[in-house]
Amino acid sequence: MNETDSLRHALDRAYDRASWHGPNLRGAIRGLSPKQASWRPGKGRHSIWELVVHCAYWKYAVRRKLTGEKRGSFQLKGSNWFRRERSDGAAQWKRDVALLDEMHRTMRAAVERFPERRWSARASGSRWTYRDLVAGAAAHDLYHAGQVRLVKVLGR
Repeated sequence: MNETDSLRHALDRAYDRASWHGPNLRGAIRGLSPKQASWRPGKGRHSIWELVVHCAYWKYAVRRKLTGEKRGSFQLKGSNWFRRERSDGAAQWKRDVALLDEMHRTMRAAVERFPERRWSARASGSRWTYRDLVAGAAAHDLYHAGQVRLVKVLGR
């Protein structure tokens, strides 16, 4: 297995493929209603819905670094955190989950096309290597998958 395969494997297990560690990000949000997804565990805390859009944004950001895309091309206005409420409705929840799926697919495709010899190079404008960014994206998914699981239990 080369480095690209190894990174892709980590991304897959963290996002939507079976893994020994338990639920991945996509599994953690499966079947949630907009009501469940928009519930906040406390004042000033993020909902699962906001975690989903946050993860979509950072997949976009990693893809952008890998491909050299310019900033500002994310489908939503803003960056990092995007406020979501239950009143945004079921159609918006579905669109935001689809956005997460799309950002994962496009980031994964960028990983597949990335030159193997460049993984250890420092990403443009960053102190991190391209390898660090992709491995970090997998870790980010798992971190937030754990948060989603916790918020789901608290919201019962």
